[in-house]
Amino acid sequence: MFSRSAPYILLLSFLYGSTLVISRFSVGQYDPRVYISLRLSLAAVAYAVVYWTSTWGGRPKRLWPRDRSVLLHAAILGIIGTAIPMTSIVSSLQYQSTGVTSMLLTLNPAITVVLAQIFLADEPMTWRKTAGVIVALVGAAFLLLQGETGLADFAQADWRGYAWAGVGILGSAAASVYARRFMRTMDTWDVASVRMIAAAATIVPVTYFTVGFDLSRVNAVGYAALLYAALVGTFLGMWLSFYVVKRFGATPASQTSYIIPVISTTLGALVLGEVVTPIMLLGMVIIFTGIALLNSKPRAALRAHSRDAVTPQAGD
Repeated sequence: MFSRSAPYILLLSFLYGSTLVISRFSVGQYDPRVYISLRLSLAAVAYAVVYWTSTWGGRPKRLWPRDRSVLLHAAILGIIGTAIPMTSIVSSLQYQSTGVTSMLLTLNPAITVVLAQIFLADEPMTWRKTAGVIVALVGAAFLLLQGETGLADFAQADWRGYAWAGVGILGSAAASVYARRFMRTMDTWDVASVRMIAAAATIVPVTYFTVGFDLSRVNAVGYAALLYAALVGTFLGMWLSFYVVKRFGATPASQTSYIIPVISTTLGALVLGEVVTPIMLLGMVIIFTGIALLNSKPRAALRAHSRDAVTPQAGD
């Protein structure tokens, strides 16, 4: 299974990791709110085009969702799980490198587990999960206390970078729990489409009334970066993520969490001249150890899973 899914996982990780680097470059030309507004708007248009062209070439028609429950929950997901996290994460890139931000984003599963324990009755907190959460948070605290930014121009970490990343992680984790509680049976493509449009519809007016759409600093490279982030990193990346989950399952798709920081840190150093320090690497190891412990299963559970995989069940 892994050998078949590996090319897709690596490609998906590259799309997300490179988009984070592109976003770090873009904050030098765009206000984060302007950048996210335009990025989400372009991605929303791409989703609309998919519905519009769904009958071309004799393909079955994909209808825009009309179920009020889908529209309501997907719109809420767009606000808490897309508009807020994306704006927060890009805002954090004003104060720290893509490497540091991507390492912090790896905490998402840990925060999701904590929120699931509170809001989902079927998510018991085992000792492995508890230990994993603690170790992962220790890794993040280690980076902050050491003042790590990953930038040569910043000698000491600015707490706002870590705070913005924290808001993004919290929003993304809350969205995961919300989706599991209310949206398990909904069509993923319909949810993603409504989610993206709702996110754009939320952040665009906020941007207009707070900072406006000043593009005077944006050059041709900046516009190209925006198109890449919107169409490749957001639209194509989400589509590929759905494909991986549908074909290979959620577990292989989750492995991108370990690969994205490596890609973004490497590209950030090569393309943007960001710094990779021993402290960053040690922090990454601590966080990864916590997440690995969080995702690990007891041997008995693994043996049971193995038996279930080869033993026909009643009704099969």
